[in-house]
Amino acid sequence: MATDFPIDTDYLTDVLLRLLEIPSPSGMTDEVVRQVCRELDDLDIHYELTRRGAIRAILPGRAYSPRRAVVAHLDTLGAMVKQLKSNGRVSVVPIGTWSARFAEGARVTLHCDAGKTYRGTILPMKASGHTYNEEIDEQPSAWNNLEIRIDEKCDDLDQLWSLGLRVGDFVSVDPVPEVSDSGFVNSRYLDDKAGVACILAAARSVKEQGLEPPLDCHLLFTISEEVGVGASHVLHGEVAEMISVDNGTLAPDQNTCEFGVTIAMQDSSGPFDRHLTNHLISLCHGNRVEFSRDVFLHYRSDAAAALEAGNDIRTGLVCFGLDASHGYERIHLRSLEMVARLLGLYVASPPLFKADENVIGTQDDYPLLEEYSVEQQIARRVALASTAAGRRGTE
Repeated sequence: MATDFPIDTDYLTDVLLRLLEIPSPSGMTDEVVRQVCRELDDLDIHYELTRRGAIRAILPGRAYSPRRAVVAHLDTLGAMVKQLKSNGRVSVVPIGTWSARFAEGARVTLHCDAGKTYRGTILPMKASGHTYNEEIDEQPSAWNNLEIRIDEKCDDLDQLWSLGLRVGDFVSVDPVPEVSDSGFVNSRYLDDKAGVACILAAARSVKEQGLEPPLDCHLLFTISEEVGVGASHVLHGEVAEMISVDNGTLAPDQNTCEFGVTIAMQDSSGPFDRHLTNHLISLCHGNRVEFSRDVFLHYRSDAAAALEAGNDIRTGLVCFGLDASHGYERIHLRSLEMVARLLGLYVASPPLFKADENVIGTQDDYPLLEEYSVEQQIARRVALASTAAGRRGTE
């Protein structure tokens, strides 16, 4: 295998910035799905959508099954209108799990029925320093202490109603992206639009090099990871292993690599597959990919949702280094380049196991579960029931 897997960092940066500008809180992801579909069209990569809008694309390989998959999520954090208030403002609740302190002062867009939008600012109840003085610092940092000041003439509930504002309207928070000359990207929602950009950049490199992967590889883009659903509904049964791409947190007592790849050994749902994780580490060692290993105690990804949904797959987690996760986040483009390189190397690498390989022992001693179609399962159940009835008839 080649020791260099070229990644077009200009493309990676460009697609990341385009994705960041599209509001996509969980539950409101149609437009970002359309954008990723356009990117896949440009790369001549076939895809299909689930009923809810998750994307399942494919890089064809020399072997159809067992398949691989890499996954990142398109949805982000956000908020929703909880109440129209008598003072002409609205109260909000979070979409996903994020701290109210990161919401204070944020500029937002309220998405109402029939495509109507309004601009506003999330503020604490006591927002004027000239009025409340030290009381501003004494008030709680909590979602029930926040409200949105809307940039329209609205001083009471009736005016809010006449504008078309309703309980349940989505609220998207401005990402405010900024790329520095030193290679840092500051923005909200790098989790996980940076992961999406890495997958697209890796796929672009595979296509431009004319590589034929040894196995079919799905490129999966989910739409509800921030609310816990993740990759539970987007997998095909033939997928045997899946790499989730998400953020690794930069913080004291963490071992995340800010300028390279971080391979997660365990998250809050438990250890990742040892065989698959060792394979990723081997690819890093053999191909000059800077990496570290880390364990995350307060974190879960698309992989956890896939396993909880009953999928019998090996999972791993590849991370880019991220500071201030679920706040105003920061990454370095070098880390994204390394993640994209590792994903490309993984897609191009030989199968982890043969289709019928039993890693526990011999088939006679440790028989593997056989996979049956729905029709075959029904036929087996009928045959078993018939056999059991025959035995009862002879007793």
